[in-house]
Amino acid sequence: MSENSKPTPERPPSIDQIARAISDLGLPHPLLVDAARDAVNRSVGNDVLEEARKIGESISRRLISDVINATGVLLHTNLGRAPLNIGNRDEAFRFSNLELDLETGERGSRHDKTSKLIARSCGAESALVVNNCASAVLLVIAALAQNRGVAVSRSELVEIGGGFRIPEIIEQSGAKLIEVGTTNRTRRKDFEKAVNKNEVSLVLKVHQSNYRIVGFTETTEISEMKDLGIPLLADIGSGLLDAACPWLDDGPPKWLIGEPAARQSLESGADIVTFSGDKLFGGPQAGIIAGKTELIDLCMQHPLSRAFRPGNLIMSVLQEVTLSYLEREGSSIPFWKMATTSVDELFDRAKNIEPKFATKTFATPGGGTLPGVEIPSAGLHLEGNHVEFFRQQDPPIICRMDDDQTVIDLMTVHPTDDVLIDKAIKTIL
Repeated sequence: MSENSKPTPERPPSIDQIARAISDLGLPHPLLVDAARDAVNRSVGNDVLEEARKIGESISRRLISDVINATGVLLHTNLGRAPLNIGNRDEAFRFSNLELDLETGERGSRHDKTSKLIARSCGAESALVVNNCASAVLLVIAALAQNRGVAVSRSELVEIGGGFRIPEIIEQSGAKLIEVGTTNRTRRKDFEKAVNKNEVSLVLKVHQSNYRIVGFTETTEISEMKDLGIPLLADIGSGLLDAACPWLDDGPPKWLIGEPAARQSLESGADIVTFSGDKLFGGPQAGIIAGKTELIDLCMQHPLSRAFRPGNLIMSVLQEVTLSYLEREGSSIPFWKMATTSVDELFDRAKNIEPKFATKTFATPGGGTLPGVEIPSAGLHLEGNHVEFFRQQDPPIICRMDDDQTVIDLMTVHPTDDVLIDKAIKTIL
């Protein structure tokens, strides 16, 4: 090589080469290409392959995936609320009879299957499933009170998670909000006055699921409003089917005392109840409307009913959960199995993982239900903040901080995942 000749600079790898070099991340090739392009744009002074791998890993972690809930929050909204156990299918693909009547071979209704089971399980004449509880309330009000008044106690004008407020839901339904009573005290005569003025065609009672008003208070119970002459809608929110919990061998746990249930609300005089499918019901995200047949029929006939209807997967999982209720097998519903595990069993599991870190803790219901309620539990605690370390594991372990300690609450951890908790702790040690 002559003195004047210069070495030819090495050509950087192509986008495709970079993408193929990180293919072990398991992402589809188009996403690997995106990572490679971003890496080339960012990698000033950095190894482009290393940068591409970091970006690809970040893309993977932004996808929906399984995590271990070690927070002790039973219905953690960020983690999908109620845990689900969807049975594994074989490799053959399957359709379902979602809207097929197998008896006649004719087109059927999706409401003739799962919805009827839900109605049976809570003692209602009929039921309807929509995509969440907010849409359930909106649909009922739109179907029963459009262009007319809805009477609500001022103490129950709540904000549902995500910023949805009862006044806004009523406005979107096309109905008119009629506020009755005061913030702290509402009596039957307040509702009577609104009804006598012909201002309202529906009374709405909303469960104060995520807050409490204490002190000089008075509220009007469902039984006091059942004969006002207009339909009564009770939004109980959390989805407890029956206060007696007949699906549990030992009856209702103490932390459920005072929580309204669908069966008892209907028996007390509510014409319709609405509640969530992914809270105390223990199913997927859904909104359930249950009550008198003629009112449910009006909801089904409303145009919003089709806009709000869930699909095959939701209806199938709801059916599976509801059958467990009817068979009184609470242990086959992941939420109830988790929520009724004894503290002794949890503490034994904690000691098996690492005895010196075993501790008693308190879990919480979460999901906007039973505010302030603590459920005795057990788990492990580590000095210092290790939350990010646990979150970076595969699968991610989501835990909490409490008084400068990292707390792993085992009530919300499946026993088969204890080995993963153990492995992560040993890494720290």
